[in-house]
Amino acid sequence: MQFGILGETRARHGDGNEVPLGGPARRALLALLLVRPGEVVSTDRLADEIDPTGALSAHSLQSQVSRLRTALGAGAAIERAGAGYRIVVDPDAVDASRFERLAGEGRAALVDGDAGRAVVLLREALELWRGPALADLPDGETARAAAVRLEERRLGALEDRIEAGLRLGQHGAVVPELRELVGCHPLRERLAGLLMRALFAEGGQAEALVVFEETRRRLADELGADPSAELTALHRELLQTDPTPSPVAPPAQLTSFVGRADEVAEVAETLRVARLVTLLGPGGVGKTRLSVEVAGVGGTPDQVCFVELAPLRDGAGLPHALLGALGLRENGLQMDGGTRTPVDRLIAALSDQVLLLVLDNCEHLVDEVAVLAARLLATCPRLRVLATSREPLGIIGEHLFPVRPLDADTAVRLFTERAGAVRRGFTADPEVVRRICAALDDLPLAIELAAARSRTLDIDDLAGRLDDLLAVGARGNRTADERHRTLRSVVAWSWDLLSEPEQRAARRFTVFAGGATAPSALRVCGTDGDTLEALADKSLLEVAGGRYRMLETIRAYGAERLDAAGERESVRRAHAQHLLELLRTADPHLRRAEQLEWLPVVAAEHGDLMAALRRAAEEGAVETAFELLAASFTYLWIRGASASVAPLAIALLASVGEKVPDGLGEEYATCVLLAGAASATGDAGEQVWQRHRATAGEALAAAWPGDRSGRYPVVLLLWMMRNAGGPDPEGAFALVSSQHDCPEPWARAAAHYVSGFGHLGRRDRAAAEGAFGQALEGFRSLGDRWGSALALDTLAGVAGARGDRARALSLTDEALVLTERLGALEDSADLLVNRGDHLVGDDPAGARAAYAEAAALARRAGSSTYLAGALRGLGDVALEEGDPAAAERLYREALERIDPHWIKSLGPRVRTLIGLGRVAAARSRHTEAREHYRQAAEIAGTVGAHAPEVLRMLGLSEKVVESVLAAVTADR
Repeated sequence: MQFGILGETRARHGDGNEVPLGGPARRALLALLLVRPGEVVSTDRLADEIDPTGALSAHSLQSQVSRLRTALGAGAAIERAGAGYRIVVDPDAVDASRFERLAGEGRAALVDGDAGRAVVLLREALELWRGPALADLPDGETARAAAVRLEERRLGALEDRIEAGLRLGQHGAVVPELRELVGCHPLRERLAGLLMRALFAEGGQAEALVVFEETRRRLADELGADPSAELTALHRELLQTDPTPSPVAPPAQLTSFVGRADEVAEVAETLRVARLVTLLGPGGVGKTRLSVEVAGVGGTPDQVCFVELAPLRDGAGLPHALLGALGLRENGLQMDGGTRTPVDRLIAALSDQVLLLVLDNCEHLVDEVAVLAARLLATCPRLRVLATSREPLGIIGEHLFPVRPLDADTAVRLFTERAGAVRRGFTADPEVVRRICAALDDLPLAIELAAARSRTLDIDDLAGRLDDLLAVGARGNRTADERHRTLRSVVAWSWDLLSEPEQRAARRFTVFAGGATAPSALRVCGTDGDTLEALADKSLLEVAGGRYRMLETIRAYGAERLDAAGERESVRRAHAQHLLELLRTADPHLRRAEQLEWLPVVAAEHGDLMAALRRAAEEGAVETAFELLAASFTYLWIRGASASVAPLAIALLASVGEKVPDGLGEEYATCVLLAGAASATGDAGEQVWQRHRATAGEALAAAWPGDRSGRYPVVLLLWMMRNAGGPDPEGAFALVSSQHDCPEPWARAAAHYVSGFGHLGRRDRAAAEGAFGQALEGFRSLGDRWGSALALDTLAGVAGARGDRARALSLTDEALVLTERLGALEDSADLLVNRGDHLVGDDPAGARAAYAEAAALARRAGSSTYLAGALRGLGDVALEEGDPAAAERLYREALERIDPHWIKSLGPRVRTLIGLGRVAAARSRHTEAREHYRQAAEIAGTVGAHAPEVLRMLGLSEKVVESVLAAVTADR
């Protein structure tokens, strides 16, 4: 049940129906009990207040109580307590009690600076009034005192609500109400002061002064008193304060604004719907310049105030800086004798201003700026704020706009334009300029500083100094703020704002070359999640795709700090150890169903793998380098990335010679295989391969004796494929074939795969198909898509050899789906070449398309051998189409690119030489043709007894196999 005494006395049920209370006596009785719900009111006072004539007897009072109980029913209990009565209800069920609670909460919100909440609470409180308080009570002592108290609270709530409205910029709306209230209460100084402030904000300074004079005269005439100190101070401020501030405009720029038109438009559009936008990014990325350009865009508020916060050393001066930028006196318009803070003065000045406030460089005062911006936005509804900072303000309603480095073309254009300004007639190779800009993270400030050096340095000299990034911008603009004069000072400004734990984590993070996941960063940097997040918030780190990254300019500075702290060696060791553990964890998953999940995980660490390998080689950490290479081998081969580590593998082997390090035989063999696998290493790789192959083969055989497992089964298969064209192909085949009973299931599947070639050599296609099928079943049971693709490819070769082109194409396409999902570019290129070989007889156009796609993938992967296969296929098509000149050019280019030792090079070499022989024969160069045929036969003969199986495995037609083998026999 709800009760009302702010007006006529009422009682309503929960469903809204009014309770019939009866005559005036019972209404007065209920009102008296509700003035203080739960408190006892004596029977004497009840009788006196209900009937001041004294005619109400105790018996009559008891009768009225009884009737009131009956009317209220279960809605409220009226209890007899001692010599009086009390009503037992929830105080919030009485409108007067609820009013006092809401009014108190509204005032508290106003004091706390939350004008918006204050308005809501105070309006709700005032809406409870339906008329004069306690309207049904005769004019007795209790009634009079309670009514006066409630009416005073009502006036106070009105004043608080109007004060909150003024803070929210509602000056025009409250002026009529204030005029009426001042007319009803001419001696109430707070109302007069509120009216003066509202009139002043509306531009009525003269009217406000008239209100003060009228109030002063009334106080003197009726009370013989002067205005209070507060009202007098307000009057003084009215006389001294210019109602229209003159904000500081954004600084004029001396240089053109290059690029970023889209960002300017996007930020300006965001400001039309959002009241707080923060431009976020690292030092030198161009946040300040972008904010200046945004401030000048049409459609932003008429007035813009630009506040440079970098000179401030602490937050105490923040409100004063804003007052100064706004052109306001620090003791602005107020009504409390000067006791209000500068923040209150800002609110008074901005509460009705249409203004864009640009707060530049907030990062070193981010907490203080956040508090002040939140309060100003809450109390000044027509204000918008554009902040620039290296970390978010972190308040509700903030729209973050990350400012990224320039795109490549814009960066080059900026460098060229700025260099041309300091060196007349400046020209440079765009590629060299691009390399300079990329090394500087495409940061506008860094580019401008570097371009300024072109006045005294040639562009090639400047490019040659990129290893020392911080020195490139060592000379800067003398007129710039100190923190923007050099690139080093830009980074140092951000660095010096970090706490000691943040600096420690940041300098340690510099060991990551390709970024890091949160767990990796926490482990290597010895930090916690909060510190990592703080570095990202402060733009020392970027977060994208679940990884933290650091700009190279920041990394260069942090690396100096790491050296200065004496932590370089220990942090590098921690980094390498963590990477090794991750690779070892991932390796078995890369041969199973989870490989799609784990391949991207390892690929993301490729840059760090290269960095760790280089550091290990430089520092003589041989064991670490060998272990990293072996643990990453499966990934490197599936993704076709072995060429990237080949030079490092060569250098590592040169440092250890031909002696296998203790306990690292398999790792040593892996290193030898990687060193010789990439044709990109040229003669150096070939020499290493020849020098170390025998020793490595013995070490690998010792690691995989057949009855127990080594650590890296993929090395076994790749060793065979690399050695099939060497002096001991039998040993290579036997090493893998011996794993049929090996405990390692992947090695067993590989053994079936290799044994299928033996059956092919014996022309037992059914047995070969069975062995390849067993290999496919083994790989599939593990969920290994890569191994499955290898087996499918050989099954396709068997099908093609027996003339079943449809099945060959179906199996090849199935394998392609798997390699494409893995991102195995080299294997996809190889399969596409095979697809072209299956198509070339019936569909030359389809074959050409497959070869062309294979060539594109091989170029992307940097695979010379598989590119050679694609070029050979395109040569076959050209020859069939009657273009021997194009065919010869393609064959010769293919022959130059083929790795002579790789098993998959045998077929392309033989077929390329045969193709060259056919071209020579077609041009009647018969001696040359015979020489090409002889070379083809010689290459096929190098595989010894396994020549037939190798040739058939590589997809050569039976006719080609027989002709080559016949040539070998004839030659012998």
